[in-house]
Amino acid sequence: MRVYTIGDIHGQLQLLKDAHRLIEADGGQDARIVHLGDLIDRGPDSRGVVDHLMNGQAQGRDWIVLRGNHDRFLPAFLADPDWADPGLATPVVWTDHPGLGAAATLASYGVDADQPRAALHKAARAAVPVEHAEFLAGLPLWYLQDRLLFVHAGIRPGIDLQSQTEQDLVWIRKGFLDSPVDHGPLVVHGHTAIDRATHYGNRLNIDSGAAYGGPLSAVRLDADGAWLLGPGGSQPLRPQHDAS
Repeated sequence: MRVYTIGDIHGQLQLLKDAHRLIEADGGQDARIVHLGDLIDRGPDSRGVVDHLMNGQAQGRDWIVLRGNHDRFLPAFLADPDWADPGLATPVVWTDHPGLGAAATLASYGVDADQPRAALHKAARAAVPVEHAEFLAGLPLWYLQDRLLFVHAGIRPGIDLQSQTEQDLVWIRKGFLDSPVDHGPLVVHGHTAIDRATHYGNRLNIDSGAAYGGPLSAVRLDADGAWLLGPGGSQPLRPQHDAS
């Protein structure tokens, strides 16, 4: 079965709509699309991204939306303003780390992040719709179809899928990115930004750095392989060891 997938969005609503248009032109309105998470942070319209995806699902679009590490920050902050994600190299509160993109996300909800944490927490709880927080907190961690495993960051090699930890599924790099082992299904992931979507044989990374001014990759996966969609059509994404 043909399936499409979109990499890390990071508040880039226009890029997301452009990717959806590319997919619709290639596969029609009923195309199944797996979004690999990191819907929010850094980009200008996190609220718009969440609205767009929620509305699409409500309208019956075949859209699967997975949870990324950034998607944990906002609902966790609303529940506990002192929560620090243990996946960070130095655990720190989301709003205290300028590189995580909290200020941009909160601004999309009309909240100024430049205020004491207690006041910021109160303002965020008043501004962020409960439905948005529940949507982000309830996103699934992975999606398996045929010989394809979609997940935000990757998996711990050699561990059964049902035994994988959330921490690894949304944060892992070391131990996964450098592993040459056959995982069974092809692991389709984002999380680690690269210049262009790349097929490594046992995994396919489609995070092309939309958070940092790069493109948002939209990829078709079918019986013939993986294809990167663009305005001029589709280009094959062949495993690196097969490329010539």
